[in-house]
Amino acid sequence: MASTLAARLRRQLSSPHQAARLRSFSLPVAGIGVLALTAPLRAAEQPLLRVGVLLAAAGALEILHAVRLADAAALRRAVRGGVITMAMALVVINAPFLVGAAIVLFLAGSFALDAARYAAEARRAPDRRQRALALFAVAGNAGVTMLLVAIRQVSVTWLVAGAAALRAFGIAWTIATTTTRSVEDAGRTVIDDLGLGDHPGAAALEAEVAFDEKNRTASDRRWIAAFVLTLFAIHVARMQADGSLLGFVAPAVALLGDVMLAVLFTLVLVIPFVLSVRKSTRWLERIAWRWYLPAGRDRRGWWQQIVVAWLRYRLRIGIRLREARFSTIVALRRSLGTGLPLAAVVAATVPIWGMSWFFDTENWASGIWNSWAESRTDEWREAMIRAVTRDPAAGATPFLLTPPGIASGDFSFIVIGDTGEGDASQHVLRDQLIAVAGRPEVRFVIISSDVVYPNGAMIDYEAKFWLPFKGVRKPIYAIPGNHDWYDGLDAFAATFLEPGAARAVMHARADAELGVTSTTSPRIDSLIAQARRLGTDYEVPTGFQRGPFFEIQTDGFALLAIDTGIVKRIDPAQQAWLESALARARGKQTMAVVGHPFYAGGYDETGDNQPFADLKRRLLDGGATVMMAGDTHDLEYYSDPPAAGRRPVHYFVNGGGGAYLSFGTALAWPAQPPTAEWAYYPDRASVVDKIQSRSPGWKRPAWWWTTRVGAWPFSAEWMSAAFDYNVAPFFQSFFEVRVERSTRRIRLLPYGVHGRLRWRDVAHSPGLPPASAAADDPVEWIVPMS
Repeated sequence: MASTLAARLRRQLSSPHQAARLRSFSLPVAGIGVLALTAPLRAAEQPLLRVGVLLAAAGALEILHAVRLADAAALRRAVRGGVITMAMALVVINAPFLVGAAIVLFLAGSFALDAARYAAEARRAPDRRQRALALFAVAGNAGVTMLLVAIRQVSVTWLVAGAAALRAFGIAWTIATTTTRSVEDAGRTVIDDLGLGDHPGAAALEAEVAFDEKNRTASDRRWIAAFVLTLFAIHVARMQADGSLLGFVAPAVALLGDVMLAVLFTLVLVIPFVLSVRKSTRWLERIAWRWYLPAGRDRRGWWQQIVVAWLRYRLRIGIRLREARFSTIVALRRSLGTGLPLAAVVAATVPIWGMSWFFDTENWASGIWNSWAESRTDEWREAMIRAVTRDPAAGATPFLLTPPGIASGDFSFIVIGDTGEGDASQHVLRDQLIAVAGRPEVRFVIISSDVVYPNGAMIDYEAKFWLPFKGVRKPIYAIPGNHDWYDGLDAFAATFLEPGAARAVMHARADAELGVTSTTSPRIDSLIAQARRLGTDYEVPTGFQRGPFFEIQTDGFALLAIDTGIVKRIDPAQQAWLESALARARGKQTMAVVGHPFYAGGYDETGDNQPFADLKRRLLDGGATVMMAGDTHDLEYYSDPPAAGRRPVHYFVNGGGGAYLSFGTALAWPAQPPTAEWAYYPDRASVVDKIQSRSPGWKRPAWWWTTRVGAWPFSAEWMSAAFDYNVAPFFQSFFEVRVERSTRRIRLLPYGVHGRLRWRDVAHSPGLPPASAAADDPVEWIVPMS
């Protein structure tokens, strides 16, 4: 059979048209398979997101090839295969939100479904060659199904990447061994389907309509170009492009998202509707043709002219649909002409849906910058550290900070995470933040992650950092979150690093990119000058750090702030600093503020990330007993019990400082959390009450799916984005940390939008509050000092 298939492929490739089609479709799909197979080798926060996008591209090419098939039955089978591929891609893209092994089982089921589809095709095959090809596909899909089920306990990332690669290779093979039609066949096939291909009158009218359509092409292109340019101008204005590469690429990505939505709307909504109407009225069209053909245009009555106009319209729609089937370029042009107005409506209205982060194309650029930055962050940071430490003025401990007023006596500081939305969810917490920061015992403020959304750009700092923090007169320090790294940390460095260090780290990052960047010397000077001007205008003290991490050492207490970048790890240079900082903190009460939490959403976040697990172990070995992190947008608490030679360790998620909230924690808290002692805010009852009171009726099915089955096979956290309304009641929060040398203890006090949180506000494990605490008593955690 192998020799037969090889001979078949050689015959296919001998045709110039087939060889061109192979190059334009089959080889790119095969390349997608190779990229999918190698995706886990590259550093990524969510490697399966890349695999899912690649699989979606393969599915799109599969459908584009399918609609060009000559045989109607083959067309239906191939389109079903493309739909299965796109469904697989959707599942893989949302892999981080899937439950357990659901993703592997879903992919196994998809391959099994394809095996059954090819088995049915083999039974109906008219000759041995087609039967052999179908049986070959059956064997391949069945083999992948059994392999996925048999080894589903292996790394899910590698399993899914391998399955996606095999799927892409199978699609490439199918494309290489089937024949399609060209756009020149469009008009003829329309009248052939009506059984009128041999009638001169039908052919003449078809030729006339086809000629008119050809003449309309130029005006259609001009209209589409005008619409695209208008949308791009709208995105540039709304996203406030600042002239940098980031400033213009982000609107371009938003425009690309609009184009994708336009194509999707046309393919999923408009074309199926048009096809259903055409099919249901085909009998009426046949009657009209039987009336028209005997006399042709000799009929002059007004109602006869209406019938002729209707037949011309039917031919025009039919030709457009067939041309779109047989030509990718025509399909794109037709889809844009139809779908761009719908995409524009979505772009204008999506913020009111409650899911703007997922479906607002202006935020899709974040994914582009994430994929760019996540594999480069460690190299950038290491180059930055070398640049700073080479400066003789940096001294022996360049990342040591000494806030005023902490040398003796009691003091406190604020830690607030994930602040920078710049909307009501951030501003609602502002009065509490300013009130607490204004107390004399509060010496400084730390932002623990994601200073500015969505891309950490300087253009967003005034509205999302300087204005919300206006009134805070204490020094503000920060460690970056993943969003802050999306612009290469330029704006963060200009804002929080002292000018000399900021200039050094930005030049170091540009040098690491071999100068292929918009971060030039004039731009660096401009960013630093802008940050200094805004700091003066808003009177918010920043610009004290020398890097994206730092330490504060006092008598009896040490604070280490660690930048874990995007993929939850640190580079060798930061590792060396951490070792020395832990050595300086030996014997002290040590608190670590980390870019990502070790526990979040009721789960251990170190399980599938060995570098992150190593960081946790190193902090524990170094004596850290309090760990606090942002990134997850809520307040959570976990506690490890005392171990041999170690005291209890307290873990806090502190990411509710202004971003949308992670409602999935409250909606789907696991029955078996990773630690015996735990707490989270807001609680489930408060979240459910807000969603039920704010959700319109058309969202009720999604709410039922979320509450009754946990949004399976996805997760409540994934689905909760549809219900995160930026209206009251708000559940944002931050922490005040009091270092009380006088009583040898540290107190951690959480605040909400109305002041100190109470035990009644917080869901917690049995026995967590002190025995004497009442429901209305303020929440606090007390950690004895060494």
